[in-house]
Amino acid sequence: MTTVGESLIALLERHGVDTVFGIPGVHTVELYRGLAGSTIRHVTPRHEQGAGFMADGYARAGGRPGVAFVITGPGLTNTITAMAQARADSVPMLVVSGVNQLPTLGKGLGHLHELPDQRGMMATVALASTRIEDPAQLQPAVDRAFALFASARPGPVHIEIPLDVMARPGVPLKIVDPAGPPEPDRAAIVAGARLIGQALRPVILAGGGAKRAEEELRALAERLDAPVVQTANARGLLYRHPLRVPASPSLKAVRALIGEADLSIAVGTEFGPTDYDMYAFGGLPVPPGLLRIDIDAEQLDRHPAAVRIEADAAQALKALLETISDRARATGTSNGAARAAACRKAARIEMGAEMERQLGYVEAMRDALPGALIVGDSTQPVYAGNLYYDHDRPGGWFNAATGYGALGYGPPAAIGAAIARPELTVICLSGDGGFQFSLPELAAAVETGASVVFVVWNNRGYREIETSMRDAGVEPVGVSPAPPDFGHIAAAYGLPFASVDTVDGLASALKGRPAAGPSMIEVVVG
Repeated sequence: MTTVGESLIALLERHGVDTVFGIPGVHTVELYRGLAGSTIRHVTPRHEQGAGFMADGYARAGGRPGVAFVITGPGLTNTITAMAQARADSVPMLVVSGVNQLPTLGKGLGHLHELPDQRGMMATVALASTRIEDPAQLQPAVDRAFALFASARPGPVHIEIPLDVMARPGVPLKIVDPAGPPEPDRAAIVAGARLIGQALRPVILAGGGAKRAEEELRALAERLDAPVVQTANARGLLYRHPLRVPASPSLKAVRALIGEADLSIAVGTEFGPTDYDMYAFGGLPVPPGLLRIDIDAEQLDRHPAAVRIEADAAQALKALLETISDRARATGTSNGAARAAACRKAARIEMGAEMERQLGYVEAMRDALPGALIVGDSTQPVYAGNLYYDHDRPGGWFNAATGYGALGYGPPAAIGAAIARPELTVICLSGDGGFQFSLPELAAAVETGASVVFVVWNNRGYREIETSMRDAGVEPVGVSPAPPDFGHIAAAYGLPFASVDTVDGLASALKGRPAAGPSMIEVVVG
């Protein structure tokens, strides 16, 4: 008879999980009982927050849910920041934790790792938090989590298993048909097609929900001759395409493009202010004609639209393509390519000389290692790229600098991404300040052999915050944490290292990196 812990491993295997990130402890020993004999790889980060960020990067790069095992109490609270980041960016993540024995919960008896109400705390961040009080509850809880990941807007899900339940005999597992996303409502598709047929100057707004629907998005854009504005999480779609606008909707040039349209087709975007109004110009630059496509009904309710389609982006776009009128809409009727080109030019100029300089480093990374994933932290060149940057791979540019904005995200997320996609090179772009949040995770990169190039933008502190303080007339305080000698750090972990101070130097160092395994490049900023 298998235990509850062993049944958990069997369920994860059934759902296609091949990697678990976690730090074992006395409160999760029984969860590990079946792991060694399974097909699942275990990766040990150096901090539970790193486990969560690795699961996040794994999910974004691989398109499969990331899974973390953490202990009750401090292990879980260490992971909550990563869960909040996953919630903000709709990343599928399953966090399985222990919890103290059932009879002790909520009584404040002083047990090790005790929290007053662990599940209640997690319910404020997770899409769902479930406690397994009986072995028969395990499979329904796990199946519900993966059904949510497949059929709704994803995010973090938490399952806690008490110590006195983990080792109990499990119950036989059932065969359950996998869930899928909801089919688009036919009436909504027809209404959307009708709205599209009336538009003369349409524009498409693509968010992170569209990043796995590039083929359908390109087909619709070309059919309508519509510029495609991409939020940060949609970068990499339509690389170098004449209709692309890989620029933030917060820029005045992009807001003007959207404002001049007579129809906006919003695909998988939540209209958050960090994407659409980061400079606090006021409100969203969306005209009255709005067609929204989103898999989440609650998200659709948050911003009114003339037509709303609750569905997976690829399915909805495919249905629209099959339904819109075949009445001739010759390419150039709405001057889409010309509108997009003018917007790109104006948006890049609007960035300013310093952001343009920083963007040059990002573009050099892309060109030196074509097809690489660039995983960013909150640092100056990442901010520049989020304003304007055209990546060469869908889903290949992601970071934590928008939305929740957790610092220290980049290094562990890049490791998770490299584990999910071992055939690709991953570049981690992090500042010297943010990198110090996650320095110990270099050990996990070495242990796993992750092909990550850690590019450290070393401006000796929190330069962006220092600039903001000066702009506000505040004397800068606390913004100059001394960086370590990154060459010595790299040597301590056995990483190949280079230090550069020019764009050409960075490009050469990237091209000359080792073919496999982790390495580090420091960019010294004047």
